[in-house]
Amino acid sequence: MSATGGVKVLHLVKPFLGFLPEVAQPEKKVPFREKVLWTTITLFIFLVCCQIPLYGIRSSQSSDPFYWMRVILASNRGTLMELGISPIVTSGMVMQLLAGSKIIDVDQSNKEEQALFNGAQKLFGMLITIGQGTAYVLSGMYGDVSDLGLGNAALIVLQLLVAGVLVIILDEFLQKGYGLGSGISLFITTNICETIVWKAFSPTTINTGRGTEFEGAVIALFHLLVTRTDKVRALKEAFYRQNLPNLTNLMATVLVFVIVIYFQGFRVDLPVKSERQRGQQGSYPIKLFYTSNIPIILQTALVSNLYFLSQLLYRRYPGNILIQMFGTWRETEGRYAGQSVPIGGLAYYVSPPSSLAEIAVDPFHAVFYVSFVLTTCALFSKTWIEVSGSAPRDVAKQLRDQQMVIKGYRSNSTRKQLNRYIPTAAAFGGLCIGLLSVVADFMGAIGSGTGILLAVTNIYQYFEYFAKEQADYGGGLGFLF
Repeated sequence: MSATGGVKVLHLVKPFLGFLPEVAQPEKKVPFREKVLWTTITLFIFLVCCQIPLYGIRSSQSSDPFYWMRVILASNRGTLMELGISPIVTSGMVMQLLAGSKIIDVDQSNKEEQALFNGAQKLFGMLITIGQGTAYVLSGMYGDVSDLGLGNAALIVLQLLVAGVLVIILDEFLQKGYGLGSGISLFITTNICETIVWKAFSPTTINTGRGTEFEGAVIALFHLLVTRTDKVRALKEAFYRQNLPNLTNLMATVLVFVIVIYFQGFRVDLPVKSERQRGQQGSYPIKLFYTSNIPIILQTALVSNLYFLSQLLYRRYPGNILIQMFGTWRETEGRYAGQSVPIGGLAYYVSPPSSLAEIAVDPFHAVFYVSFVLTTCALFSKTWIEVSGSAPRDVAKQLRDQQMVIKGYRSNSTRKQLNRYIPTAAAFGGLCIGLLSVVADFMGAIGSGTGILLAVTNIYQYFEYFAKEQADYGGGLGFLF
């Protein structure tokens, strides 16, 4: 589609802009301590919404299509945050891919087009929220539709829509500079860290075939050492027990944290100098994780929507061969009774193997899963730089506007030199992110490999914000007071 056609598509959103929620830009720079305060308030609102149950739902034994993804999607079943960040991430993924493939042409340097694009993304996110909420209700997730009644069904969808709009507002509020980072990153990190801490120190007791055990891996270690006479066997059980968090999972989690933080320091510094002021020099850093955790967030959104659609179709048409190729599902038993797991079709092959034993039984599943994650992360990473204003042409324009050039090269060679590094860093960085996620999954890390990667990269970003503010205040802690 031509640029003109693309602009016309975006202009269809213009009549709706007045009705879409928008956070105004701050009139002046927000002090760091105020950013911390607003970030805390935003997180508090999100956590409260995670505990407020949806009004009008009935008890239902239906499976949870997002069960395996809830930690990463920052969602909580049966509450206002039922859908979590899924709609906003999905709308962002679709809109960015449409822009990257030039189906919609948008000039991010044009403020009007940028506003239209952001408006289209919000509108699409709200439509996805309505669509997912309606699908949840019709699938019987909150009880039979005939028992709910039309009024209750509509009220449930309305509550999910209001919660979805709230997530959009909170995310935009932080991104506009009132807080630190983005709402999406904050909510994901909180959910993942909560899961890791809970599975390490949970005091909940579970009756297993071997007797009563604590869910938390660390609590279970001390409990087993105190109650078992054979201390060696107790240690072995604490490290390798099945179906409950163990110390091996916890150590794998810590190891992945350390590896990701180590890789965060990999970067290439391009020396730049000013054309205006003689002697003014600096550097432009190109990190290995050039697109940060965006590839894994988009990959998660893709898989979560595939799971949702596959379960919805399989529940309605279990005998259809095309639906079975898309994904077949089975209800689990025991501690996770009522949840569905993929056992065949595309949904099965894009899900991580649950153990090393499963890899040995079905090696093709492991190979397909690894190939899928690495390929999608690399492609999403390369596509993202084209639509997020971080492609070589965008960086070259920024340097040109600041009258900066790469040392040893003319200004007209800047884009060529950036082309040597940025696309490679984006693709290879996305590949590394995907590989680390796969390795963490295979090692049995708590919270899934994807979840840990998101948490670590987000925490590292907050550390960088802190370090930057500290540097601006001369290395002291004055910015906190």
